[in-house]
Amino acid sequence: MDKLKLKSILLDQKESFNSRKEKLIGREISLDGCIKTSQVVIISGIRRCGKSSLLYLIKEKMLLEEKDYLYFNFDDERISATENILDLLFNLHIEIYGNKPIIFFDEIQNINGWEKFINRIYEQGIKIFVTGSNANLLSSEISTSLTGRNKVIVLYPFSFKEYLSLKKLEFDLESLTSAKSAIIMKSFNSYFEKGGFPLVDIEEDIELIDTYFKDILYRDIIARYNLTQVEEIKQIGIYFASNVGKLFSYSSLQKITGVKSLSSIKNYLEYYAQSYLFFYLKKYDFSVNKQIMNSKKVYAVDQGIASRIGFNFSENKGRILENIVFLELLRRGKEVYYYYDKRECDFLIKKAAKIVEAIQVCFLIDKGNEEREYSGLSDAVSSYGLINGIILTYDQEYTIKLKDIDVRVMPVWKWLLN
Repeated sequence: MDKLKLKSILLDQKESFNSRKEKLIGREISLDGCIKTSQVVIISGIRRCGKSSLLYLIKEKMLLEEKDYLYFNFDDERISATENILDLLFNLHIEIYGNKPIIFFDEIQNINGWEKFINRIYEQGIKIFVTGSNANLLSSEISTSLTGRNKVIVLYPFSFKEYLSLKKLEFDLESLTSAKSAIIMKSFNSYFEKGGFPLVDIEEDIELIDTYFKDILYRDIIARYNLTQVEEIKQIGIYFASNVGKLFSYSSLQKITGVKSLSSIKNYLEYYAQSYLFFYLKKYDFSVNKQIMNSKKVYAVDQGIASRIGFNFSENKGRILENIVFLELLRRGKEVYYYYDKRECDFLIKKAAKIVEAIQVCFLIDKGNEEREYSGLSDAVSSYGLINGIILTYDQEYTIKLKDIDVRVMPVWKWLLN
């Protein structure tokens, strides 16, 4: 690639990166932990979830000047994504500033063989931060050259706590007035519908999610894997967005989409998972083989995907609430499964080799569903020798005794802020 052109792009990008000087929202990630580690820090997650902004927050926390760091975003149509571009950029910085830089590389998965360069620079004792939007490429490349030398952070769209920070709303759960609760509840209603993509929340424009979905579909899936079955893959995405929290099987997807090949269905699902758009929750079983064979439940990376891309938002509120809980469990680093025997319980939390918590989610407990919701939770709690469980709802709060089991019913928003 032409050196002068690359230099111009490099300086343009650095100027754009530094234009983020407006106040950014702190994320629930330890910046000190990222800075102090000697390992390569890899920030992975879906497009538009705030990875570049997190790089900027790290840069600010480190008090770096222009000469101290090299920033470059490889998701730029002006560049030729060849392997030697990494060396060219590194040497360009040295020519301009006269010193070896700390590395901040955005969307590194667009460069083939990036891990070899990173490994070589790491050997020189240089601090490195990279981001990527494809889980499979990052994991496969990390395993080849960077095993034991990397710290991977998966970033999601805003949590509810982060959303409240954006809206400049402070809270103390121990001393909430009814007025403050009402204000937080109003914010939760907006978060519930729009989700946590940073720009969607900043501009209060849920239509941006349409663009995000198309970008992921056409750039991260169709173009990356050179696929031609665009409509089939799109229909799976729309179906999943419309059915978060529901069970699916490969055979049921074949009937819905008309895709005849079972291997194609599996590949399409893997592509969506690799792009971080959808997650698939397994049923808990002591047999790993049975976990693999059983039907799975699908969740979106953000509830805004379900409410905007999916159908029947008003009829799907309970499932969207469940999606919010699932994402928060992922943020908290929990190992999550669903329970099903005669009845269903939405989430089992496993720690080491033991089930330690059972959680049921429903929008509203009433006479029509209380037997089902209570029994599903009770069965799960009893099956794994627990003594209590929790039911998360939209706004109900009370405790109840079911046989020998203590059940706490509480609003999802309070649980999210706990």
